[in-house]
Amino acid sequence: MFYIVNIYLKYIQYHHIGQMMAKASKKSTLRTSNRDPRERFVSLANNRVTAAINQIRLVGNLSNRKNYEYSAEDVAKITRALQRELDELKAKFKGEEKSGSNVFSL
Repeated sequence: MFYIVNIYLKYIQYHHIGQMMAKASKKSTLRTSNRDPRERFVSLANNRVTAAINQIRLVGNLSNRKNYEYSAEDVAKITRALQRELDELKAKFKGEEKSGSNVFSL
């Protein structure tokens, strides 16, 4: 009997958490859709560009020869891939959308 009650309580708890998450998601969607397009653009651009810069800096940390071993060819592949993505980004803002692979491999 205790086992069944315990399972039932877990089910109620799980169901309640799911409902709370759904409501939070709905509120988040409403909050962003009520803002004007410029506000949404600025907010998302600030967050995404900051995150991209941080990720690029992490890639730059791979240049530490005390911790990593790499060849000039590896560096060239990394910089070409990043430059290619920057070129695609510029093209998208000019309305010249391209599509490329998002998988990188040395």
